[in-house]
Formats: sequence, C-alpha cells, structure tokens
Amino acid sequence: MTILEVLLLAVALSADAFSVGAVVGLKACAPRQRFRLSFHFGVFQTLMPILGALLGRWALSYVQSYDHWIACGLLCLVGGKMVFEGWREKEEREGVPDAECRPGDPTRGWSLVGLSLATSIDAFGAGLGMAMVMELGFLLISVVIIGLVCGSITYLGMRIGSIIQKIAGKKIEIFGGLVLIGLGIRMLWI
Repeated sequence: MTILEVLLLAVALSADAFSVGAVVGLKACAPRQRFRLSFHFGVFQTLMPILGALLGRWALSYVQSYDHWIACGLLCLVGGKMVFEGWREKEEREGVPDAECRPGDPTRGWSLVGLSLATSIDAFGAGLGMAMVMELGFLLISVVIIGLVCGSITYLGMRIGSIIQKIAGKKIEIFGGLVLIGLGIRMLWI
C-alpha cells in the first residue's frame, strides 16, 4: 500500500465517524466536547486496526459474525436516547452559551465508549488486511494516519452538526437520533 491508499482507506473508515460526529454535534455544543469525541474516535480508529493485526484471522472470523449487531445496538441505543431527550426537553437552546452543555452529554461515559466502538469496528477488519500486506513499521505509521484523519473528520462533522443545530433549533436533535438509529440499522446490511 502507498500513503495515498492509506489516506483513502482512512477517509473510508472515517465515513461513519463523520456521520455520527455530525449528529452528536447537534447536541454537544462546547469545544471540549468536540475535542473529546474527536480524540476518542481517533484513538479507537488507531487501536482497532492494531488489535485486528494482532489477533489475526481467528478473532476476525469470531467477531465478524456478530460485529454488525454490536454496532447496530450501540448506535440505536444512543440514537434512541437522543430522540427521547429531544421530545422530553421543550425549552429552546437560544441564549445558552457554547460553554454550557445540556444534560445527557453523549461525549462522556458509556455513550462515548459505545459510539467510539461502533464507529471503529470496521477498522478491526482493515487491520487484519493491512497486517497481511504491510511491514510492521509502515503498519504503525498507517494506523496513526488513520487515527488522525478520523479525529479530524469527526471534528469537522461535529462543527457542521453544531451549525445545523444553531440554525434549525433543538428539535433537530430528534432527527439526529433517528439518523443514528438509521445508521445502526444500516450496519445490519454491511
């Protein structure tokens, strides 16, 4: 693989992270939240290919049979929570400074871990393939590139989501939750 191919792989692996980042950006308003989600998505996207390369074919065949169900469940759970909170909270966000965050922060705790894992499962399989065609040194450089690209793309998605939320208002969070549920269901056909 060349560096260009690694960059293209990084962008492809980051597509779900961008989508989830945009949805989370509808709710997560503070720069600290954008950093936290982008950082964790990048770290998971870096570690999963390494894990895939280390565990090899055995783990891939074991996990591959149900990885889509895990990703679906995690995305549907977080999306459902966002829909519920969007219906429950009637007040508008107008006048709330960016530094303040609403309850139910998806960039903390188990939501953060679940989203990070759900968006990086495909990187596990990529790591297996990369280990077959790359030397160790280039593999390590490649996974760092993948993590940096994913973190950057997630941040961009969150900024876009934040802009959309400011324009469209709080009820866009319900739409965002439905998008996460849709992404989760789409995982079943990948």
